[in-house]
Amino acid sequence: MKSAGRRYDLSAGKWHSSSYSGGHNECVEIADGIPHLVPVRDSKNPTGPVIVFTHQAWRAFLATLC
Repeated sequence: MKSAGRRYDLSAGKWHSSSYSGGHNECVEIADGIPHLVPVRDSKNPTGPVIVFTHQAWRAFLATLC
């Protein structure tokens, strides 16, 4: 994974989607287990691009949704 000149090892991540998604692979997934980062991907394309947030940026993003 490369983002803004950085490479991240996401192999230790445990990907999961929200319990609100209904389990139909039509949402985003986040990965737990990556220190200091929150990787996010499209559940329909698990080998596709990943957006990587810091925990602070992820919390700010979620706060804007509510």
